[in-house]
Amino acid sequence: MEPLESFSKVVKGRRSVRGFLPKAIDDKTLNDIFTLAQHAPSNCNTQPWAVHVASGKTLESLRESLSTAISRGDYDMDFFYSGTYEGIYKTRQVGAAKALFGAMGITREDKQGRDEAFSRNFRFFDAPHVAFLFIPEEFGVREACDIGMYAQTLMLSMKAHGIDSCPQTALGFNARIVKETLNVPQGLKLLFGISFGYEDTQMPANAARVDRVELSECVTFHKE
Repeated sequence: MEPLESFSKVVKGRRSVRGFLPKAIDDKTLNDIFTLAQHAPSNCNTQPWAVHVASGKTLESLRESLSTAISRGDYDMDFFYSGTYEGIYKTRQVGAAKALFGAMGITREDKQGRDEAFSRNFRFFDAPHVAFLFIPEEFGVREACDIGMYAQTLMLSMKAHGIDSCPQTALGFNARIVKETLNVPQGLKLLFGISFGYEDTQMPANAARVDRVELSECVTFHKE
């Protein structure tokens, strides 16, 4: 396969998977994935990301504690998140929700079904691994962009190794529990998490597909 074709396949093949098999990833593959992701760009090469990867018993503990906390309304976010959008961004958000809930057979009126689908975030969609991405508390938007570039590089590295993933803002909804469980050093703030592993192709949610807008809606080429 030609290099460009290979890259295109990886980029187009990466999508948010919301159902994983319990099969763990071997240590060598994990190391290779995260080593490759270290080549992500950053402002002045500061490499501001601090990443904590949970697996095994540690992950199972987080599955239970986060699920319990969120179910009782115990939120503790390092960064404000409203989840509300306007205009075209709202339209795209609704389109994505329709695709996901439609694949799962959940109607707009089925509040219980929608709540249960949301709660699966905090069980990491049964993934065997989760990466939590932190930023030093003194940094701002510029460095957060660096971590966004790192996250995309990481997920593409995963896909290139045959691993699927799902970036989740929801995994920052109780930073306190995550930090305590993982013994995260003081001075770091939790941005979000990425659940990853091998896709469970039998999970209805994984049949959902979202579109991408036309290039002209997002990119303007200035030639003169």
